[in-house]
Amino acid sequence: MSLTNRYDFVLLFDVKDGNPNGDPDAGNLPRVDAETGKGLVTDVSLKRKVRNYVGLVKEEQPPYEIYVKEKAILNQQHERAYVAIGAEELLKGDSKKRKGGDKVNEARDWMCQNFYDVRTFGAVMSTGVNCGQVRGPVQLTFARSIDPIFAQEHSITRMAVATEAAAEKQDGDNRTMGRKHTVPYGLYVAHGFVSAPLAGQTGFSENDLELLWEALENMFEHDRSAARGEMATRGLYIFRHDSKLGNAHAHDLFERIALARKPDVTVPRAFTDYDVNVNADDLPQGVGLIRRVG
Repeated sequence: MSLTNRYDFVLLFDVKDGNPNGDPDAGNLPRVDAETGKGLVTDVSLKRKVRNYVGLVKEEQPPYEIYVKEKAILNQQHERAYVAIGAEELLKGDSKKRKGGDKVNEARDWMCQNFYDVRTFGAVMSTGVNCGQVRGPVQLTFARSIDPIFAQEHSITRMAVATEAAAEKQDGDNRTMGRKHTVPYGLYVAHGFVSAPLAGQTGFSENDLELLWEALENMFEHDRSAARGEMATRGLYIFRHDSKLGNAHAHDLFERIALARKPDVTVPRAFTDYDVNVNADDLPQGVGLIRRVG
């Protein structure tokens, strides 16, 4: 069933003694806004967790395969689309023949039908074997922490080395030193948007939407690692519009979810150190609030 409503949502999550999203350009330090000191988590990182959750619970079976995943070769998936629509002969010819036309559109539709993340987040599939481009109905912002974060650096020791040569240099001591970075605590907020008109173009359905909410609620439960510490979804507030195009501006709705450190807390170390105030009174006409978490 196709979407007939627009949605805007607020996602709250926190991290304790972990690195929620390392920056490879900064030695894998937690991402941070250099001007304010507030922590950042990219939209790409959040989408990765949604993809991983959907792939786990649906076992990557059509129509819930995952297009962008670890070690994927994307053009191989494009080739599958051409074979499925009976146009494999185009794979042997000049790639210019695949730059447009009905077969590209058919291949794009096949990709949307079979890959959850393509019909959800969109994809650029015009590289090599051309399956066109898809603008996804679900979009996420960077997540930003409520307060500045403090990135701690820790020295760690491994009681082993990788090679015999390294062992000889240490006379058998066999220790390897390393470093890791953690945030003692951070509460982050991200905003998201679901477009009904774009959902109609990709085939993103009510069932897909329910799976998205489920993933946002539970994605951290199945993404545990020592490096990421303890992460959890603390709030998922969904504004449902009665129309496809919406009944209010998203930024006005987002301002109804107000977060602030409690007055008696100087250094936050837990979710209970914050107040979350949800103003559900006098919502704009045609807008309802759904609390999935929080």
